[in-house]
Amino acid sequence: MNTQTSVSIVSRRSILLMVACLMFGGLSCVSNGDVASVRRSDGQRNPRELGAVAWNRGFDSAAAMARTTDKPLLVLFQEVPGCGTCTDYGDQVLSHPFIIDAAETLFVPVAIYNNIEGDDERVLNMFKEKAWNNPVVRIMTPDRRPLAPRVADDHSVGQLAEAIVASLVATDRSVPAYLAMLAEESAPSKRQTETATLAMHCFWEGESALGNVPGILSTQAGFVGKDEVVEVTFDRGRIDYASVIKKAQSLDCASRVYTRDDRQQREASQLVSTNAMRSNERVRPDKQPKYYLAQTPYQFVPMTDLQAMRVNHAIHEKGDVDALLSPSQIKLLETVRRNPNAGWESAIGSPDIVASWKKASVIARRLGASR
Repeated sequence: MNTQTSVSIVSRRSILLMVACLMFGGLSCVSNGDVASVRRSDGQRNPRELGAVAWNRGFDSAAAMARTTDKPLLVLFQEVPGCGTCTDYGDQVLSHPFIIDAAETLFVPVAIYNNIEGDDERVLNMFKEKAWNNPVVRIMTPDRRPLAPRVADDHSVGQLAEAIVASLVATDRSVPAYLAMLAEESAPSKRQTETATLAMHCFWEGESALGNVPGILSTQAGFVGKDEVVEVTFDRGRIDYASVIKKAQSLDCASRVYTRDDRQQREASQLVSTNAMRSNERVRPDKQPKYYLAQTPYQFVPMTDLQAMRVNHAIHEKGDVDALLSPSQIKLLETVRRNPNAGWESAIGSPDIVASWKKASVIARRLGASR
């Protein structure tokens, strides 16, 4: 290719990017000379579109590494620099601490840019992926045999987590608890949720007991009137409302049931009779949510709702808490224990694990820990 042709192609691509930015003015498009970067797990810098994963660059060398280490390949096709969909994927999905841990410890991750010539273009053509496309992830063996459905269109944490779990199952590898919980609470197929409000003698004990019920995704201790209650959010695809009440009864966690609609009232009345109370009063949260978790250094480790619920239960029951954590969470916990007065903030109830993780990582780096 001569210089004139090369310049023409680069110019054409630059024009396309500028047009895309103008068409989607609300998106975060940036030029080649102004690519925002983020700190990745090994301390190096990534373009924002790649998130915080320590990606390899070069498909063939990554495949060779996968053969040597007997790991699958996790291949990201990404537009760098890219528009809002691409930067959001980096910010929200590829910077999620569980996705980072899974990508770096269970796979060989490799990033392919879909908007440059050379080896990246060759790999793009090899897999028949589109140039200048939104993020796509393929998970495969080193000889390119697919292990999970191609991840595209749905650019959520749940979609990628579900594919990662599927690929591990396909190769008879164990699925770590932290990853299974992430897929359970965030995968697209598990978003039909409902809440049940259950009164009991002690919401701290009740929150612990209910926190280990399969199908329950989160718990909140609080008050309705003078009653101590736990409001549980559950996956209707795994457990129905009546079964939640029955399980709560067996755990002595349903002395009264506050129902939120006529259907709940009918079902609850059949199980607890006059102790089913129709009410629209919101739960007033307890000042010490996840009480048992909050008494330990684990409170400073950012967790998802489901994970925090299970950890709270495990602490109360003196179970194996660390088995529920990711490698980076365990490393952060060790840093917290060595430096208890470093200014850590409780992460219990934080709505954004990625943001909480970034805050904790700043303190950890200041203390000399990598993440």
